[in-house]
Amino acid sequence: MHPGPKNRITDVAGLMVGNATDHALRSGVTVVLCEEPAIAAVQVLGGAPGTRETDLLEPHNTVQTVDAVVLSGGSAFGLDAASGVQAGLREAGRGFAVGPHHIPIVPAAILFDLMNGGDKDWGRYPPYRELGYAALAAAAEDFETGSTGAGTGALTATFKGGLGSASSVLDNGFTVGALVAVNALGSATVGDSRHFWAAPFEEDGEFGGLGLPAPFPPEARLPRTKMSRNPTGTENTTIAVIATDAILTKAEAKRLAIAAHDGFTRALWPAHTPFDGDLVFALATGRSGRTPAPEDFVELGAAAASTMARAIARGVHDAKPMAGDVMPSWATG
Repeated sequence: MHPGPKNRITDVAGLMVGNATDHALRSGVTVVLCEEPAIAAVQVLGGAPGTRETDLLEPHNTVQTVDAVVLSGGSAFGLDAASGVQAGLREAGRGFAVGPHHIPIVPAAILFDLMNGGDKDWGRYPPYRELGYAALAAAAEDFETGSTGAGTGALTATFKGGLGSASSVLDNGFTVGALVAVNALGSATVGDSRHFWAAPFEEDGEFGGLGLPAPFPPEARLPRTKMSRNPTGTENTTIAVIATDAILTKAEAKRLAIAAHDGFTRALWPAHTPFDGDLVFALATGRSGRTPAPEDFVELGAAAASTMARAIARGVHDAKPMAGDVMPSWATG
């Protein structure tokens, strides 16, 4: 496999991404817009998730497709972002048809970024609904990564987190793309070094080209977590989208989301903790016009894991230093 032309989730035909960022707030919203309703599923493996409309994504439930997926900062306040996206989609006439009504289906997940130094004194109502509306309006095939959108105020145990993305084109012709806001309790880097755990999957030096450290540092055996600074360990959660242009059922999309979680474990240590809300949405646009054979689906799952691992490392790598940072960025650390 090799990266797509953009090395972004938007290499998967039928998807666009929009970001809205409030630097004073040190938070923001990211929207994945499906140009046409897409098959969707979800897998939650973290112990502290914050979500909206995830029950309907289970394979045994009625609604098969979604119009957009939202990743947001703001903890539970950030779930308002989906209302702004839903409003914009309704204005565009999008949504699940029920009689004369169209109801946009917009699942969402949030990460905790309330204690990152930003101004959270927003008054009666949080700003995330308007940020969601703005992120939808900005949706395009090209978009920024790093300290933007849902990754604006993200942190890991060792460096600033951020919004990351990557893509893979498989030899069988299918494309897989990942998008992730990295705000993990753990670390994306090995011990005290700047080497990424995801190094074995790196393509073309996309996150620094350092490879794995040699020799492997002894301190790498000790997990790095935010609990060294805050024993409650509440400032976390990595939320992501994995997507493909293959034709999948909801059950197969869920298997793809499960496989993508392997990318979390290859790029973050520790991952899936009781204090992370680690979650992966899966989208299948079907734009390839092909249904994968069993052996192709195995390759899709492997690509989901490796592409997600790369996206996580890129999110940390691409984070930008800003005045008032409470953590160093990878570039300056």
